[in-house]
Amino acid sequence: MRRTFATLLATCLLSSGAIAETYSADVWADNWFAMHVNGTKVAQDSVPITTERSFNAESFRFQAQTPFTIGLIAKDFKENDTGLEYIGSRRQQMGDGGVILQIKDASGQTVAVSNSGWRCLVIHEAPLDKSCAKDRNPVAGQGACGFTATAEPQGWSAAGFDDTQWIAAREYSERDVRPKDGYDRIRWDQRAKLIWGPDLETNNTLLCRLTVN
Repeated sequence: MRRTFATLLATCLLSSGAIAETYSADVWADNWFAMHVNGTKVAQDSVPITTERSFNAESFRFQAQTPFTIGLIAKDFKENDTGLEYIGSRRQQMGDGGVILQIKDASGQTVAVSNSGWRCLVIHEAPLDKSCAKDRNPVAGQGACGFTATAEPQGWSAAGFDDTQWIAAREYSERDVRPKDGYDRIRWDQRAKLIWGPDLETNNTLLCRLTVN
């Protein structure tokens, strides 16, 4: 996969007369992400999530005035609500996710990284019973292949949204996630961690937030 560079100027709810600063961001996701700043989308993965093995890194710029809130939606690939991939083949399995992010100011100083300080909400989880992966005819919502899916809360990526009921992101090692295709092209800050929900395999879509002061 390719590493794409883009320059994106976000309208981030700046107060009258305020001067926005320019920030650079690096994001690697398995398999797909979109990033918002104060409720405005500033970037998304250039490779569709429907692309098999769609691992890649994205680097881009955006403008914002501190403090600002990052809203990140991350998705692991699934063929349907069973949460499985390669359904009906010998490779039928649950996928596993993972995302890492760092943001730097114009001077090159790191101002934000992905870690357990982020708050996340899992909005799609499947299968609820991992034995679904061995089912010869997996059907979403039947038997071991149950799932839960909820809509994105209104305004979830905006600065004023209340995320106090969300859980802390879980940090994972490179051995857990096995990042590839673009991950090693970026010099990650040592504080940047691979994160996801509490289960790498069954948490398929999650929303995560962080306020940068």
